[in-house]
Amino acid sequence: MRFRIMHELPGRMRLRADTRSMSLEEADLLEAWLRSQPGVDTVQVHERTCGVIVLYHGEREALCRDLSVFSYEKAQKELDPQVRSSRQMNRAYKEKLVFLVARHCVKRLFLPDPIRRIVTVCTTIPRFLHAAKVLASGRLTVDVLDGIAIGASLLTGDHRTAGSVHFLLNVGETLEEWTHKKSVEDLARSMSLQVDRVWKLDEDGKQSDVPLSSIVPGDRIIVHTGNVLPLDGILEEGDVMLNQASLTGEGVPVAKRPGSAVYAGSVVEEGNCVIRVTKTSGENRYDRIVRMIEESERLKSAVENRAGSLADRLVPWCLGGSLLTWLLTQNVTRAVSVLMVDFSCALKLSMPLSVLSAMREAGRRKIIVKGGRFMEMISAADTVIFDKTGTLTKACPTVAEVVPFNGMDKREMLRVAACLEEHFPHSVANAVVKAAKDQGLDHTEMHGKVEYVVAHGIKTRISGQPAVIGSAHFIFEDEGVQILPEDKERFEALPQTVSWLYMGIGGILSAAIGISDPLRPEACRAVAALHEAGIGKAVMLTGDNRRAAGAIAAQLGIDEYRAEVLPEDKAAYIKAEHEAGRTVIMIGDGINDTPALSLADVGIAVGSGAVIAREVADVTIDAEDLLELAWLKRLSDALMRRIGRNYRFVMGFNGTLILLGAFGLLAPAAGALLHNTSTILLSMDCLTDLLSAEGG
Repeated sequence: MRFRIMHELPGRMRLRADTRSMSLEEADLLEAWLRSQPGVDTVQVHERTCGVIVLYHGEREALCRDLSVFSYEKAQKELDPQVRSSRQMNRAYKEKLVFLVARHCVKRLFLPDPIRRIVTVCTTIPRFLHAAKVLASGRLTVDVLDGIAIGASLLTGDHRTAGSVHFLLNVGETLEEWTHKKSVEDLARSMSLQVDRVWKLDEDGKQSDVPLSSIVPGDRIIVHTGNVLPLDGILEEGDVMLNQASLTGEGVPVAKRPGSAVYAGSVVEEGNCVIRVTKTSGENRYDRIVRMIEESERLKSAVENRAGSLADRLVPWCLGGSLLTWLLTQNVTRAVSVLMVDFSCALKLSMPLSVLSAMREAGRRKIIVKGGRFMEMISAADTVIFDKTGTLTKACPTVAEVVPFNGMDKREMLRVAACLEEHFPHSVANAVVKAAKDQGLDHTEMHGKVEYVVAHGIKTRISGQPAVIGSAHFIFEDEGVQILPEDKERFEALPQTVSWLYMGIGGILSAAIGISDPLRPEACRAVAALHEAGIGKAVMLTGDNRRAAGAIAAQLGIDEYRAEVLPEDKAAYIKAEHEAGRTVIMIGDGINDTPALSLADVGIAVGSGAVIAREVADVTIDAEDLLELAWLKRLSDALMRRIGRNYRFVMGFNGTLILLGAFGLLAPAAGALLHNTSTILLSMDCLTDLLSAEGG
């Protein structure tokens, strides 16, 4: 396909596709393909005019080269089999609104009055039936108020008012449904799996790294510990523990054995497995996310629940006010005017839309919030707890120093340590292996079976002697490694500006390896920004020694820290904070942080952390910038301020309309128009960005 450049500015290009027409599917495919190109920021494709608007920061020539080779077949091969957007839904709702307006205009302008009366009665019958059904169930809702209002107008012969009110209600309900569905779909797309490649297992047992889009039902894929299942399937090999929190909301892992059905979005906490794929990418997973957003109580914040509850409680008062108005004035028009205005629509729509909009605004910055109540908790939080490694630091540790003990050689100890650590893909282990490689040390196998103790260290045997490497707690307390008297002075003189990894052979300390993990450059500013945003207490929990932790805490402006802690210690600390009445945010990135992330009021996984941590967390932040935490706090505070303003506006404006109708100063049709217009305008305001609206 060829494109013509219609207009161009630096970083912006408006194009027209050289084609007579473009289907909705083709427009989705073109938009998704352009978004996937390097250097492209945002894309808009208008299928009716075949126009394309591209905002980019990369090279213009590269973008033009990409466009010159575009074809739908090429894009179909490169992208997932199913590309989704709101385009089809938007067109359907636009056509529905056009039909409603056209039908109402034709009825008012061209139909004789008797026929118009018949049409009004026939079109409002479904609304009466629905109101009667709701009333028969013992509930008083806004649907009952609408049915009574239209029925009263028809009984008094005011068919024009009845028809206008019915039309306005249809338009309002259509717009409300459209805005809510679009918000849910936008959020669901941002929460979809971001898995591009998988390990495919051929029938002959050969493994190959292939694009996810190439997988078809019947293929076998391998999923390792800590990774997410990208597709639905049947477990063929391996006993595993799956965390299905993203699907069920339950964080307790579930045992799965061969023959069990497994679903995309689950995370393998323990074990490796082979999956026989039953459904390809895009099938069912997206729909499950949409249902989770619409149905899960995790989406409902306390303020949303209060809004819905208050709206329902106000319905009988509106009905009572209408009845009282009729008893006092004997004027049906005034009574109907009161019925035309209720608090339910605005309260029940504006609050969820505000939350969905805020979550979508966060999603554009690659911050995924998995429920509205978590934003409310972030706004209310007064304590932030940081894990250190990978969160406050870059998670790229390096070996700063090797200190031998027991008469050992420095290079030999580094070689032995690398031999032990090469079996485990931990950042500290990688640093040791890299240091040995940089010094040209050959670390071929010299040990027996290796046992990895999570969050502690490694145990094995070398030449028949026990060998251990790990933290001070593990080496000296758990394994009872001794320090020779002649080494004590040098051991106590080890500088505490780095973290130390200790190695013992034959029960005697043989080496200490200093590990340096530089802090993130923005860490200090992020802690200060959180304090400015209203966080009263910033805490750091780390497995490092006390001196190193104290030095880092002082450097960052941390209020409190705990050193040499285990995963269960982090969870215990959070429990203690809860008992003290504090609202806690936990920020981490590793598998060992998952208990604390689950227990906190809000668990946040940052950066390219472990998959299991990202799945268990309530919020994930993809940006490698801790300042996004402060931005999220400001966004949550702005959301709560908007919700407070919405409450005041709905109660004040609709209350005024009710009083005007009761005193005969507002006709029923005018009241319905003002009520529905205010609800729609309020909903549109709720969909605007919070921080840009407040200058944040």
